[in-house]
Amino acid sequence: MKSGNLIYLDYAATAPVDARVQAKMLPFFGLDFGNPSSVHQFGQAAEAALEDARERIAGWLNCTPEEILFTSCGSESDNLAIRGLAFAQLRSAQANHLLISPVEHHAVSRTAEQLARNYDFELEYLPVDRFGRVSPDEVRRRLRPETALVSVIFANNEIGTINPISEIGEVCREAGVYFHTDAVQAGAHLSLDTRELNVDLMSLGAHKFYGPKGVGALFVRKGTAIIPQQTGGSQEYGLRAGTQNVPLIVGMAEALEIAQHERAQAVEKLTELRNQLVKGVLATIPGAALTGHPEFRLSNHASFVFSGVDGNALLMALDLAGFACSSGSACKTGNPEPSEVLLALGLEPDLATSSLRVTLGRWTEQEHILSFLQTLPEIIHRQRQNAVVIQ
Repeated sequence: MKSGNLIYLDYAATAPVDARVQAKMLPFFGLDFGNPSSVHQFGQAAEAALEDARERIAGWLNCTPEEILFTSCGSESDNLAIRGLAFAQLRSAQANHLLISPVEHHAVSRTAEQLARNYDFELEYLPVDRFGRVSPDEVRRRLRPETALVSVIFANNEIGTINPISEIGEVCREAGVYFHTDAVQAGAHLSLDTRELNVDLMSLGAHKFYGPKGVGALFVRKGTAIIPQQTGGSQEYGLRAGTQNVPLIVGMAEALEIAQHERAQAVEKLTELRNQLVKGVLATIPGAALTGHPEFRLSNHASFVFSGVDGNALLMALDLAGFACSSGSACKTGNPEPSEVLLALGLEPDLATSSLRVTLGRWTEQEHILSFLQTLPEIIHRQRQNAVVIQ
């Protein structure tokens, strides 16, 4: 996507809403405005749209509609999954051991840290390899009778690495331990079949796959007990109170259907562009290194570190040059501290502050990649020269 002279290369942060999604949502802001909890015809029409969206999403997740809960975003889905399941397991089985990876989105890691800090849960971090991947064998070795849950991110937002979720889920299922995955980054790029993935809970956020911001979903496998974190009405099977945002939920269902239906063609196109980008950066910039797995990574995701470069200064220079990129998680941009994800890979703190994330999307074209590859080496060169002068 190009807006004026600015080229957008930050699709992992958010994606523009597809025009087809906008069209599907529009009636529910106007004529079809009813509250789905109302018993009159306005409410019944809204409820029908809500349940149709639930069924459509369930179809792509290969689950029942009753296993889909609507939330306000991926972060809320993560919070409800981790906190709701942890408290339920503590109450029913006195299980207080939380097992997560050190490369989780903060919606998972900070929730788990709060549980450990304030509610006496024991938090353990799984080791990852130098690409940020979790080994199913490491999960098996660390499971305990008192393990309440395991949470491992499906595809990492900062480095693009894809974890072996199905295999980890199989390990957890054999041990009778609940397994959650944050699949927020996966929605437009990977299969979300919950049966094949062997997950008990899975989080999604619509704006990562060309849907609206402010809406998400949580898959909760039938029989998985969670304690509600937002109480009030009986919406979402009593597990998430509050009037549902019907226009956004309708948009999410449409966006997911489009993304999954067109996924094969999109992955093929984006993989080719991503590989061209990675090859060009590594070939033209000395001291550049790819972060994340070179093979098991999102088709649209390229991430790097550059010796002798400040990541935030690089972002600002790229923005002035007409390119919108990120230094990792959009939730961390501007933070001068080194990324916890990159530190977990074994990178030194100075190198971990030099990260650049370039993520492609539905409207990225080859001319955008070529333009970026022509611009980035000169910016890196200038930044390194300036750093030498300052020293």
